Amino acid sequence: MVNINALDPSASPLDYYGFELRRYREAAGLTQRQFGDVINYTGSMVGQVETARKLPTLDFSQRADAALCTGGLLTRLHPLVMRSQLPAWFQQVAELEVRAAEICSFQTHMILGLLQTPAYARAVLGAVDRDELDDRTAVRLARQNVFEKKVPPVFWAVLSEAALYLEIGGRETMRGQLAHLLSFEDNPRLNIQVLPLSAGAHAGLTGSFDLYRFGDDLTILYTESFRSGHPTANPETVNECSLRCDHLQASALSLKDSAELIRRVMEDRYGEQVA
Repeated sequence: MVNINALDPSASPLDYYGFELRRYREAAGLTQRQFGDVINYTGSMVGQVETARKLPTLDFSQRADAALCTGGLLTRLHPLVMRSQLPAWFQQVAELEVRAAEICSFQTHMILGLLQTPAYARAVLGAVDRDELDDRTAVRLARQNVFEKKVPPVFWAVLSEAALYLEIGGRETMRGQLAHLLSFEDNPRLNIQVLPLSAGAHAGLTGSFDLYRFGDDLTILYTESFRSGHPTANPETVNECSLRCDHLQASALSLKDSAELIRRVMEDRYGEQVA
């Protein structure tokens, strides 16, 4: 077992979280088991979080804050802890998502991470590697908290129609995922368009990309390859990709027609089947 007395709070956000949790708990005069009983978690879970061996959930953080009267410290630390668990090459992108005033995304073959349901994300992440799958899924889903900000970014997503048909996680998972996309239908800050297969050759044939806009700051283009990400602020590259984004949005179905297509695929392909 890790010696918590040797836990270095400067080693990582997760270590700092565990250090502070233990400090507040001990100041309250509670054992791990007693504290677990108070917040409806096991003492083992409390111990694993305190020794940086387990990621805290948002619910755990909120309950701990309330029980220990921390002033919301652990809840404020939670997003930082989760972002720190992303692959090193992706952490900069997570920071861009948090800071951006507008995000434009094009995806060629699957639903992008910011719009994935838990079941869909789990199926994507577990396609090859199932190690620590619960934690990796939680970390990915935590990125979606960007939409809970007081002023969330304006989000424009263009999805290839192929993403609606690629059956990731099975029929039930796909039905839930498409229903989740439809839940944003009346949200003016979160816009989803589908690029139909009938569009033929289009401006996104070179691959998926994301554009992050920041008001007065430079726009950042992000592309990805196997186990590596490539952000750039090069004006020529960003302008070229911005033009591609404009063409993709023009070639895609309208917001209303996109929702109708998603609804039709959800019912026809993944709806209840009568034997």
